[in-house]
Amino acid sequence: MHYVDSITGATYPLAEPRWRGDSGGHVNLGPAPGLKRGDIDGSVNSLWRYRKALLVDAGSAVTMGEGWTPLVGAQWDGVDLGFKLDFMMPSGSFKDRGMTVMVSYLKSCSVTKVLEDSSGNAGASISAYCARGGMRCRVLVPESASYPKIAQIAACGAEVVTVKGSRQDVADAALAMSREIFYASHNLQPFFAEGTKTLAYELWEQLGFRAPDSVVMPVGYGANVLGCDRGFSELLRNGEIRRMPRLYGVQAANCAPFFAAFRAGVEHFTPVPVIPTVAEGIASSKPTRMREVLAPVRASGGEIVAVTEDEIVRALAALAKKGFYVEPTSAAAAAGLSQLIARGVIRQGETTVLVLTGTGLKASETIGRLLGLGVRPQ
Repeated sequence: MHYVDSITGATYPLAEPRWRGDSGGHVNLGPAPGLKRGDIDGSVNSLWRYRKALLVDAGSAVTMGEGWTPLVGAQWDGVDLGFKLDFMMPSGSFKDRGMTVMVSYLKSCSVTKVLEDSSGNAGASISAYCARGGMRCRVLVPESASYPKIAQIAACGAEVVTVKGSRQDVADAALAMSREIFYASHNLQPFFAEGTKTLAYELWEQLGFRAPDSVVMPVGYGANVLGCDRGFSELLRNGEIRRMPRLYGVQAANCAPFFAAFRAGVEHFTPVPVIPTVAEGIASSKPTRMREVLAPVRASGGEIVAVTEDEIVRALAALAKKGFYVEPTSAAAAAGLSQLIARGVIRQGETTVLVLTGTGLKASETIGRLLGLGVRPQ
């Protein structure tokens, strides 16, 4: 196995950890062998039950039991579907899928200190896993990031640096700082997507070893789209599924570069106006892997949709009424699903999964304000 330079196609050994190639472009992982259902270790109640499909030695895994999250059946706009509760992770978001694998890999390569940039959830996740693995980390966050997320990052022992400006300004600051510390960006280091591919494996197993018809998820940099494409592709090559599911990514209309490129029929970055959004976890104005995200969405027959702030708030309230207390970023995906159902793209009788990626406990003050909640005095 090896890294592949996204610009030149050059390959690099995995023994040397990388986040970019000699060309300056990002790197991807070459195809992995995957597994068959007989390779699953059913005695392990975490994503490491799929260790034979992961390009990391599970014996040195930095893990806290992440993954194997519930798939709960419920209706949404009159359609039966599965709600994948990926907010039920050790650090409270789906980012733990990628982080357990990426941190385990970096530790096996003797990396002792890492740099990450984040709107909150990835920083909280990497700080937790570095604490677990005995590694040091520095996390750059926007000044506007929610305080509960910043507190969570700092509480785990990470060095937190706030940066003025947009989410892209934070990424740019991290790039400048990468000369002095290993840049373990979950958006650039491809072992993160090696971890998020376990979402595909879990859905396959939880659905009785078959693929869903559709998977709907929020998209900022596209880690879950990358993971689903990688995981389901491995299952398809191994004859474990007969077809790929349709992949649907949802962005906030206030910050929707993937939506703009999808609608324009291109696979390169298209500048878009950026306005603050309550879905801060997907407020990524200049994502890295445009082609790698858009190509599998198109090939699967899916699409990228964009939702307004009002649609996000309505979905947030409706999810909570069903018992799903999630952050606005997750609600964006539900709002996008409503659009798809209203247009007849997703229908009753199909197997549809909505991925809920982050807990509302990290955004309770914002949620209370958005939903107009108050405490009734006794």
